[in-house]
Amino acid sequence: MKFGMRKPSLAKSFKARTTTKYKRKVKKALIPGYGNKGMGWAKNPKKAAYNKVYKKTTSSLWDLFK
Repeated sequence: MKFGMRKPSLAKSFKARTTTKYKRKVKKALIPGYGNKGMGWAKNPKKAAYNKVYKKTTSSLWDLFK
């Protein structure tokens, strides 16, 4: 059950697609827990709960093309 439509952000979309695997490898080596599933709940449970509800109750522009 979706309620709203997420606003697309071209800047964030571009940033996500252009982050290199090397940058992620360095962060994973330096920051404990970086990239591990569920770490958001450990770092900031309030924000993680909000994001989980938001993701389930809204849809993306790209969902229309699926």
